[in-house]
Amino acid sequence: MRVVNSSLYRNYTNSMNTVQARLNKSFNKISSGRAYESAAEDPVSYYQGKQIDDQYQLVLSKKRLLTDVKSRLEQQEKGAYDIQTTLSLDAKQAVLQARTATTSDTALASLRDKLLQVEHNMVNDLQAQYQDFYIYGGNDISTPPFSLSSDGKTLTFNHKYPGDDFLTKYEMTFKDGKFEDTVTVSTVPAGQGPTHPLSDAMKEQGFMDLGYGDIRDRSTLIDTFTGGMNVLTGLTSEHVKTSTPSDAEIMEKLTKGPLGLVAGSVESITNYLEGNSTRGEMTEELGVILQDMLVSEHTTSTVYSDLGNKYNLLEKLESTLGTMTDSLQTQYKNAVGADPYESIYEMFSNQYSYNAALQVGSNLMSSSLFDFIR
Repeated sequence: MRVVNSSLYRNYTNSMNTVQARLNKSFNKISSGRAYESAAEDPVSYYQGKQIDDQYQLVLSKKRLLTDVKSRLEQQEKGAYDIQTTLSLDAKQAVLQARTATTSDTALASLRDKLLQVEHNMVNDLQAQYQDFYIYGGNDISTPPFSLSSDGKTLTFNHKYPGDDFLTKYEMTFKDGKFEDTVTVSTVPAGQGPTHPLSDAMKEQGFMDLGYGDIRDRSTLIDTFTGGMNVLTGLTSEHVKTSTPSDAEIMEKLTKGPLGLVAGSVESITNYLEGNSTRGEMTEELGVILQDMLVSEHTTSTVYSDLGNKYNLLEKLESTLGTMTDSLQTQYKNAVGADPYESIYEMFSNQYSYNAALQVGSNLMSSSLFDFIR
C-alpha cells in the first residue's frame, strides 16, 4: 500500500510542476509582452523579432548620440555667432569712434583697451566646452586649444595629435600689422617627435554615422568637428585638406580674420598714442581695417550659417529617428507581441488550474493510513 501512495504523490508533484510552469509562463507573457520565450516555439516570428530588435537598438543608440552632437553643434554655433556679433558691433563701433577727428587721446586709450578686451572675448569663445571636452579642439577634445597674452600680441594654439603622447604648441605673434609665421614648440626634446604643420590640425574632420548618409561613403556623412583655427581664418577643413596651405598663407588669413583685424586696430591706436605714427596714418590704417572687417564679418557669418544648417539637419534627423522607433515598435509587436486579452485569459485559466491543483494536494495530504484500509 505504501508503494501505491508514494507513486500517487510523485504523479501529483509532476502534474503540479507542469501547472505551475504554465502559470509562470503566462505571467511572463503579460509582463514582457512577448508571445514567445524561445526560438523553438515559433522560429520564424522569433528571429524576425530579433532582427527588428537589433534595428531598434541601433536607432536608439543613434538617437542618444545625436543628442550629444546637437548640443555640441549648438555650442559651436553660439561661439561663432558671438565672434561675428562682437566683430560687427563692438569692434567696428570702436574703430569708427577712433577714426573720428574729435576723439581725444584719452578716449582713444579707452577704445584701445576695449578692443583689447574684444580680443580676449573672442579667444574665450573658442575655449568653450561641452561636458568634459573642448568643442573647438578638432580631434583633440581634452586640451584647452587657445591662450592669448595679456597684451593681445601672442596667440598660442595647443594641440595633441592622434598617436602623439606629447603636446604641440603653435605661437603666433602679431607685429607690424600682421601675424608672423608660427613658431612650433613641442613638449618633447628636439628631434624626438614629428613636427606637424599647422594645416594638419586644421584639416581634422569628425564624420559620424547618425542615420544620415551612407557609412560606406564618408563624404555623405555629417562633419561634426569645427576647429578654432578654422573659425578664425575662415578656412574650412575640406579646403585645407585639398589645398594644404602653408603656415604663411594661414597667417595671412588669420590676419584678415576677426582676431587679426581687432589686433591690428589695437596696434594702430597704440602706435599713435606712443608717438610712432601720426593721426592721419592711424586714421588711414583704421579705414583699411574697417573695410576688411566687412569682408571678415561675411566670412565668419558663413561659418556660423554652416553650423546652423548642420544643427537644423540634425533636428530633422532626430524627428526621422523618432518616426523610425515608432514604426519598429509596431513591427516588433506584430511579429512577436502577445495579444493582451488572450494573455490575460490564459493567465486566469492557468491560475484556476493551479488553485484546483493546490486543493487536490491539500485533500491528498490529509489522507491517512485508515483511508486506504477498507
